[in-house]
Amino acid sequence: MLILFGWRTTIEQLRMLSLVCGHCHNQAAHHLFRRRTKPTIFFIPLFTISSRYGLQCTFCGVSYDISKADALQLGAHV
Repeated sequence: MLILFGWRTTIEQLRMLSLVCGHCHNQAAHHLFRRRTKPTIFFIPLFTISSRYGLQCTFCGVSYDISKADALQLGAHV
């Protein structure tokens, strides 16, 4: 019997914010996103094992992780 096992990562955009980028120092739009990782069996996602939050600058493209508390402070409805 063959069992197909793997991981699936999904990215969900939570909000669009206007912030000053810490990398390029420009006032630009930033994507606030949540990245979830789930194990799969036969390509069916089971449960969330990891959930991370991050920001991505639309001007320079740099992306960095932030804490859940920071995401809540920025207005994410999690």
